[in-house]
Amino acid sequence: MFDDIEVNQRVSERHPEIQESDVATAWANVLVVIERSGTSLPDTVLVAVGFDSNGRFIEMVGSVMENGIVHIFHAMTPPTKRTLQEVGIGR
Repeated sequence: MFDDIEVNQRVSERHPEIQESDVATAWANVLVVIERSGTSLPDTVLVAVGFDSNGRFIEMVGSVMENGIVHIFHAMTPPTKRTLQEVGIGR
C-alpha cells in the first residue's frame, strides 16, 4: 500500500543534503507511517519516518493523490521531536 511515490523538487531545494533517491530509499525502508488527522488539505496526508541508504533517519510528509501515488512534499533529517511523537516514537 502506498508503494508509488513522487518527490517534490522543493525537498532538495530546501534541504540540499537530501536527494530524491534518499527519500525513495527512506520510503522503501519506512519504519512507521501514519495518517495525519486534522489537516485542511482535501487529500489524505501521511507522515512517515524511515532510513535512507546512508543510514540517516528521514522524516517525510506526503499527500495521497487520486491515482494512489504519494506526493512527498516535505522531507528532512533528522526527524523533529514533534514528528517522532506524532508517529509514536519517543516521549
